[in-house]
Amino acid sequence: MLKNKDIIIVGQQPWDTEIGSNCKDIALELSKNNRILYVNSPLDRITKVRYGTDPKVKKRIDIIAGRLPGIEKIKENLYNLYPDCLVESINWISSTKLFKFFNRRNNRKFANSILDAIHKLCFKDYLLFNDNEIFKAFYLKEFLKPSLSAYYSRDNIVGVKYWAKHGVQLEPELMAKSDLCLANSEYLRSYCKTFNPDSFYVGQGCDFTYFKDEGLKPSPEILAIPKPIIGYIGALWNSRLDLALLERIAEEKNDWSLVFIGAEDEEFAASRLHTMPNVYFLGTKKPETLASYIKGFDVCMNPQYINPITVGNYPRKIDEYLALGKPTIATKTEPMLDFKEYVFLAEDGDGYIRGIQELLDTDAPELQEARKKFALSHSWERSIQLILDAYGQTAARKGITL
Repeated sequence: MLKNKDIIIVGQQPWDTEIGSNCKDIALELSKNNRILYVNSPLDRITKVRYGTDPKVKKRIDIIAGRLPGIEKIKENLYNLYPDCLVESINWISSTKLFKFFNRRNNRKFANSILDAIHKLCFKDYLLFNDNEIFKAFYLKEFLKPSLSAYYSRDNIVGVKYWAKHGVQLEPELMAKSDLCLANSEYLRSYCKTFNPDSFYVGQGCDFTYFKDEGLKPSPEILAIPKPIIGYIGALWNSRLDLALLERIAEEKNDWSLVFIGAEDEEFAASRLHTMPNVYFLGTKKPETLASYIKGFDVCMNPQYINPITVGNYPRKIDEYLALGKPTIATKTEPMLDFKEYVFLAEDGDGYIRGIQELLDTDAPELQEARKKFALSHSWERSIQLILDAYGQTAARKGITL
């Protein structure tokens, strides 16, 4: 394993985001043996105008104005940079050629802020790790000149309208010019390899801090709901979940209680599910309480709507379900095939109804223990080892000493 390296991490999610983040988990694990500079995305002009009163935006404005320092120490070996620059909001530009011209200017501002932090922290011979940031980090390899640059693919983000507009062209270019590509599913690794032969599957880690079964009791809110309970925890977005499938299950199996925990989009909020007496929307919950809700589920589910956004995703929530030993059903996708011994994989409504009933009928203590053991094998320590091995193999092939 590479140790005592300086590593710069850039991505879409800032350190002060409230939701879980692969990128933050990776930074924390890497910082055990390396110095890490975790770089927040720079503030853009539209965000400043629209959300200037938000405390997080105000903090960034103060940093840009020089009223606050941009570097914060999170823990030993781990620093967080709030860039002291304002970049232009340019995704409205229709021409990709013109977009690239202005994007290079944005990247230059961003890079200068990072270079200043690198100088202050005395980083040397650093590695660059780009977490799915196609636009704002597109030219960082050229401007920062790292020993090696890696592009990390954990979502097929060009399936999203915002990223598709210019990302369909730019992401392949970014993959091709990166020294190596890393992916958390074999599906995404195959996609990366289309543009870069040095593409590696590095698995997926999961933080199980809040998902330990020992001594865990179900939430009182769950205990008040009739059993059996079929539950889902996560974002309730029509772009990612099969709303029609859920409506069918709730309608045909009205003796089952369907429980949803998470924020809803407009489609979910307006769906027929809200009119059904056996469906319960419990809203968002604090991360540290989620396990107590899962504990009360009889079957956990991940009813994905298959589209370009979801088809290659690694399902982190499945690991969280399994870490608590729960019977689980999910939509069959290529990444889910690795879970087939522990998760019932369904392809349609009939499969879901049949699979849920089978899981209700066959759950047993030995199956619960097997699920826990499997989920806990998906550690960040293992994934980070694969990431660092990929850097090492690429360096060796290119004749670079790390």
